[in-house]
Amino acid sequence: MTHDVTIIGGGLAGSEAAWQLAEAGLKVRLFEMRGGGDTTPAHETERLAEMVCSNSFRSDDATSNAVGLLHQEMRRLGSLIMACADEHRVPAGSALAVDRDGFAQSVTDKVAGHPDVTVVRERVDALPGDGLTIVATGPLTGSALAESIAEATGKDALAFFDAIAPIVHRDSVDTDIAWFQSRWDKGDGKDYLNCPMDKAQYEAFVQALIDGEKTEFKEWEKDTPYFEGCMPIEVMAERGIDTLRHGPMKPVGLDDPRTGRWPYAVVQLRQDNALGTLWNMVGFQTKLKYGAQAEIFRMIPGLEKAEFARLGGIHRNSFIRSPELLDEQLRLKSMPHIRFAGQITGCEGYLESAAVGLMAARFAAAEAKGETFEAPPVETAFGALLSHITGGAEAETYQPMNVNFGLFPPIEGKMKKANRRLKYTERARDAFADWAARTGTKALEPA
Repeated sequence: MTHDVTIIGGGLAGSEAAWQLAEAGLKVRLFEMRGGGDTTPAHETERLAEMVCSNSFRSDDATSNAVGLLHQEMRRLGSLIMACADEHRVPAGSALAVDRDGFAQSVTDKVAGHPDVTVVRERVDALPGDGLTIVATGPLTGSALAESIAEATGKDALAFFDAIAPIVHRDSVDTDIAWFQSRWDKGDGKDYLNCPMDKAQYEAFVQALIDGEKTEFKEWEKDTPYFEGCMPIEVMAERGIDTLRHGPMKPVGLDDPRTGRWPYAVVQLRQDNALGTLWNMVGFQTKLKYGAQAEIFRMIPGLEKAEFARLGGIHRNSFIRSPELLDEQLRLKSMPHIRFAGQITGCEGYLESAAVGLMAARFAAAEAKGETFEAPPVETAFGALLSHITGGAEAETYQPMNVNFGLFPPIEGKMKKANRRLKYTERARDAFADWAARTGTKALEPA
């Protein structure tokens, strides 16, 4: 046997898992179908850990934010994904955003270059019958493998739609209208491009979104729900005239330099690559057809002559009912040599996917060595996320979920929201430190 663990899927979860296992001294075989004659509706390259719908890992504030707290814990456990994200960071205020190409290339180089990792560019159509395996095929799992998973679980896979936001060429944005500013001047105050709208412009734009020609779904896709965190912009528009300006088009904390006041609504663009030549339309995931996108989005002040490096799109994502199918170590109960990691488990987001990949690898490494690995306590970000996936959520109503303080054991007593968040993070840091000291858990520093 030339390998100790097989990983299926080279996204963020699979790449993180491969690195953690290899750094633990195990031989890893990583299967990735892209580059072997197959691709997905969302991916554009053959790189490992390609980010397809955003370049953001969201907030990097570890003092009062569950996402930033998970960032911190991942760094302390030697996360390759976090190391590469930090290496290829681009301005985004208090958020952690990356140059997507540089980030994915860095992950690819490090994983493929590790002496204990063999990357196999082939599609896997069935779950292996034996051998330690981590399935990290993500929400775009191939149909044959999905059928194999369904047979093994005895349950139909759940599914939802995930929409992709457009990317604009920076030099096509009219900066006589759009201006640089982060909300409330966080970060260096110039991390976002802001396109303002008055009331008439906003209302015309909302109506255009509602009337615009949409992608038609196949009959079997029509009842598939959207994940709230990636709701298409036009679906939000249909929920009410003010939905968008209280959501992704919220103007609060943004002063239009031409008026000195907040606009009625605003469209924000966030830097998408290190060169600053590409900018992502924040919160503008869409299922509009390409022609309608170009026409409607050029109604936005400052984007009248916008050139799009990529228009938005939509794809169908699948995930398993993890709370009833997986044990506390992410093993498939019906086939315990197989673990699941990443978005196929029902966690949502790049960060969360990588985090679950890291945990799956730590569990698998311990099992391969005849040892045990104690999961972080539920008071930590890692522990809260794992608990939700492996039993903390109701199986029948299970839906994709980002890490958030609602997954943590509650802090008792009445207090302001900001104080409660600080209590959560303080408790989490203490719990993580105690756990690491008690178990002797150490970070495996990326090279």
